[in-house]
Amino acid sequence: MREDQSKLRLGRGLAALIGDIDRTPVTTSTPTSNDAAGVGERLVPIEYIVRNPRNPRRNFTEAELDDLAQSIREHGIVQPVVVRPSPDHPNRFQLIAGERRWRAAQRANLLEIPVIIRDVDDRTALELAIIENVQRSDLNPIEEGAGYQQLIDEYGYTQADLGHIIGKSRSHVANTLRLLKLPAKVQQYLNEGALSAGHARCLITVADPLTLAEKIISEGLSVRQAESLANGRQANKNHKRTTSDKDADTKSLEKLLADVIGMKVAIKHGKNGGDLKIHYSSLEQLDDICRRLQS
Repeated sequence: MREDQSKLRLGRGLAALIGDIDRTPVTTSTPTSNDAAGVGERLVPIEYIVRNPRNPRRNFTEAELDDLAQSIREHGIVQPVVVRPSPDHPNRFQLIAGERRWRAAQRANLLEIPVIIRDVDDRTALELAIIENVQRSDLNPIEEGAGYQQLIDEYGYTQADLGHIIGKSRSHVANTLRLLKLPAKVQQYLNEGALSAGHARCLITVADPLTLAEKIISEGLSVRQAESLANGRQANKNHKRTTSDKDADTKSLEKLLADVIGMKVAIKHGKNGGDLKIHYSSLEQLDDICRRLQS
């Protein structure tokens, strides 16, 4: 029951992280073994903060960091980063959420930054990092899927659990996880922003997702255009598979009948019988079939 309540609380997103804390006056402090376990908001020297190697977000563009650094120089950090006492570095804080702000603050030459301190375990830290990044739309689809997969592998979450906690539908979680099955090069295109999540979902069921991905990029296809192209390729793939799966006797019989009536014939076997299809290309051929059947 306690675990379920924890998941519901975390499902409220970033508000669950800082909304229940009585805001204390912001003070400047250097972390020590005693105050590192405290909870609240304070200013901390930037060199006492270390990144979290388990942060689901991996990609930070130079232009994005430069723009944020300029904003920080002019307006400061509007929202504190969220940290916890570092499990690996005594008297240090480890980032839970806000690595982009932390990186940009270093570029802006800030000596200290505001932080919210939470004393949480590895699992909760990962949950909160994913929630915060998803709600801010900071993760690309591959990073988001990798974060979900990490929670599934390490902590036994179901897709329904994740949907409830993250505030997304179960189908969204399932579709995002499926993107991890795409070829590495296609995943790279997603990471770089050359493909959108909508484009990527079109590629999951096609036989050669890389070729189609490169066509989408080179021709600047919309998601709808990509869907139409993918559906056409899948239908063609299914047709070829149906044709090639026929045994030699069935193919021989098709050829024999085709030679007799002068039209294309297709035979499909099933558990309780099958289908015989005759393809005609004109009304005259249809009349000829009808006359032969009647006689």
